[in-house]
Amino acid sequence: MKALLQRVTHAKVTVEDQTVGEIQHGLLVFLGVELNDTEAQAKKLAQRVLGYRMFADSDDKTNLSVSDIQGEILVVSQFTLAADTNSGRRPSFSTAAPPAQAQALYDFFVDQLRSSSLTIATGQFGGAMQVSLTNDGPMTFLLTV
Repeated sequence: MKALLQRVTHAKVTVEDQTVGEIQHGLLVFLGVELNDTEAQAKKLAQRVLGYRMFADSDDKTNLSVSDIQGEILVVSQFTLAADTNSGRRPSFSTAAPPAQAQALYDFFVDQLRSSSLTIATGQFGGAMQVSLTNDGPMTFLLTV
């Protein structure tokens, strides 16, 4: 399971010109689910996301997490993160979880985040989404479990 975290000042997801998820200051999380991923991994990754220190403290050091700043999180499913890009010029998606398995783990991951006191928004799993964001920094990290 992979989570690409982007620190943002604003992010939103639209599907067919309808906004389905939107946040202000916080994290945009692109989530990729792979074949052998489990709920235990999803729980661990959610905890890492909530505690990952990407925000500046009063000394301008990245010592604060999204939980510390009471930021918001927007989670977007992105199966392309599970792509095998080790050879050739075309990605292989043989390591990506099938849609039913991926959606179940995506939903579980989101539920783990929602157990926090933060505002959690989502895209539309499997939808043709347009994501717009203002990357803050830019600051982007790839977390894997």
